[in-house]
Amino acid sequence: MSGLLFVLYLVIFLLGCTFINYFISSFTSTSPGDINDHEIVMAAMSSDNTSWLYEYFPDWKKNIYVVDNPMAELTVAKNKGRESMAYLTYIIDHYDHLPQHMIFIHPQRYQWHNDDPLYDNVPVIKNIQLPYLSEQGYVNLRCVWSLGCPIEIRPYTDSEREAIHAGHDYKAGFEQLFPGVPVPTEVGVSCCAQFGVTREQVRKRSLSEYQHFRQWLLDTPLNDDLSGRIFEYSWHIIFGKNPVHCPSAQECYCKVYGRCDLSCKNTGTCEGRYYMPPYSNLPKGWPEIGWDGKPRQDPPQQQPVGQ
Repeated sequence: MSGLLFVLYLVIFLLGCTFINYFISSFTSTSPGDINDHEIVMAAMSSDNTSWLYEYFPDWKKNIYVVDNPMAELTVAKNKGRESMAYLTYIIDHYDHLPQHMIFIHPQRYQWHNDDPLYDNVPVIKNIQLPYLSEQGYVNLRCVWSLGCPIEIRPYTDSEREAIHAGHDYKAGFEQLFPGVPVPTEVGVSCCAQFGVTREQVRKRSLSEYQHFRQWLLDTPLNDDLSGRIFEYSWHIIFGKNPVHCPSAQECYCKVYGRCDLSCKNTGTCEGRYYMPPYSNLPKGWPEIGWDGKPRQDPPQQQPVGQ
């Protein structure tokens, strides 16, 4: 009987030691980056409904910068450059304790530029292949080529184009943002400043560089749209890609989202993935209500776009 009690006490002792070691190691070996391995960064207005993030992504830490409310928990020094000020503020403030994966997105769940048949950002984010993001360091969340690819800006020859193309301003802005770096003759990346990036890729640039980028944004006389557009077509360069970064839609959907079964008849689009909407504002009640104000037909009736 005494032998049985000894064995029982020994088992309890060993289990206790194992628990204590695990408890201690969980505190001593975990860095801030390990606690939240994936984070979402968002630039929002006070009027934006961001509750969908909490419903569909409970395991992602959310950094929602309310750019028009100086009293918000997360905000920016100046509401300028569209989403760029929030993105840069996050990187600067978290530079020393970044998570492994970061997704930078806009606030609304349904937006005309989201690369999904229903313009829904939930499946876009859910299907991101994080191992591929880790391998690449940066991925654009938009695969379709319409708007941005293969070439969107020609800094040396765009001075005569309408201001929205930012060609002339892009050249001057690039020279100020990247002093000493030759201005590329062509710039192309699929719009619209939503992307994933890794900690390692962010840190390939120094903290002072990101501070320089933000200071330029604060100081530039360019308006909100133009300054934001310059960053929209610079993020991929900031994070190590060539000035023209336009992988084929087939490659992008397969590697970024795991959709390798698509029919892609041309380089810039795949069937059934993205339809250029007739307006930039989706109808009230979308996706239940369609463009004609009536219950929407499924699938969308527009034609897919791309090069």
